[in-house]
Amino acid sequence: MKLIYAVDDEESIRDVYSYALSGAEFQVKCFSCSEELFSALKERIPDLLLLDVMLDGVDGYGILGKIRSDSSTENLPVIMVSAKTTEIDRVKGLNLGADDYLCKPFGVLELVARINAKLRKSEGKKDKITYKDVSMDESTRTVTVCGKETPLTLKQYELLKILLLNSEKVVKRDTLLDKVWGENYGETRTLDIHIGDLRKLLAGAETQIATVRGVGYMLK
Repeated sequence: MKLIYAVDDEESIRDVYSYALSGAEFQVKCFSCSEELFSALKERIPDLLLLDVMLDGVDGYGILGKIRSDSSTENLPVIMVSAKTTEIDRVKGLNLGADDYLCKPFGVLELVARINAKLRKSEGKKDKITYKDVSMDESTRTVTVCGKETPLTLKQYELLKILLLNSEKVVKRDTLLDKVWGENYGETRTLDIHIGDLRKLLAGAETQIATVRGVGYMLK
C-alpha cells in the first residue's frame, strides 16, 4: 500500500485527505505544520507528498525548497495544493521543484487521479543507487555487496544511502547524525558504532568507508 503524506493547517482539508485517500486504498498521514512533517520524514519517506502552500510558520514553498535540497528526499514526488490560482503562483511552485499543482477547491476524483499519475511516473524512474560493487535498490530496500544481497538495519540502510548518494565526497559527522538520528541525536558514539558495522559488511568489497579525521566519512 502506497504511503501518502499530506500537510495542511486546515483540519477540514486533512479530514478530506484521510477519508478520500484511505477509500482509494492509500495509507495516509496528515500533518498541520513543517515541524510535524520533517519529524515524520526522519522515520520514513512516503511515496508522495501533498503540500499546502499557505501554512503558518514555514510555508509550502519553504518546505519544498528544504525537501529538494536534502539528498534523502530530493526525488520525493510533491503535489502543491493551494487556493492561490494565479499563473505566477503555479509557476513558482513548479520552478522550485513541485511535480504538480492542484488548486482548491478540488474534487476527490481529480485528487486521486493526480496522485496516481505522479506515482506511475515516479515508478518509472531509476530506483537503484550504485557505486563500484555496492548497489541499493530503493524499490525493494535491498542492498547487494559484490553481487550478494546483504541485510541491513534501518539505520545502517539510511546511513549507507547518504554515503552512496555522496560517493567520493566527504559527509560531515553532524550531517549524518542529523539526517539519520535527528537533530537531538544524543550520544555521537552511535555513529562510530554504525560506521564500524557497515565496514564489516563491506569487508572484501572494493567500496570502502574512509575516515576524514575531524570532519566525517566518505565512500571511496
